[in-house]
Amino acid sequence: MDPFGSDAGLNESAMTIEVKCFASLDRFQPDEANAFPIESGETVGQVMARMGIPPRSVALIFINNVHAKTDAVLKDGDTVGFFPPIGGG
Repeated sequence: MDPFGSDAGLNESAMTIEVKCFASLDRFQPDEANAFPIESGETVGQVMARMGIPPRSVALIFINNVHAKTDAVLKDGDTVGFFPPIGGG
């Protein structure tokens, strides 16, 4: 720590994740997608709410390329991918 307090405003425990919104969800992609700030203990569902993503518009969620649910707790450095329902036939 700086003895003069010049770093007093820095949050050394700041956590970030990478966010990837695919297909029709790309409109929710945040500007800071490569370093989206999160709080300790924050879940995928809480991040979706902060980003304004309606839960019904997400069919698949991946954290670090592993399928996840909205109650999954995120960790610093995670990569989260959101995929919408895909129609076809």
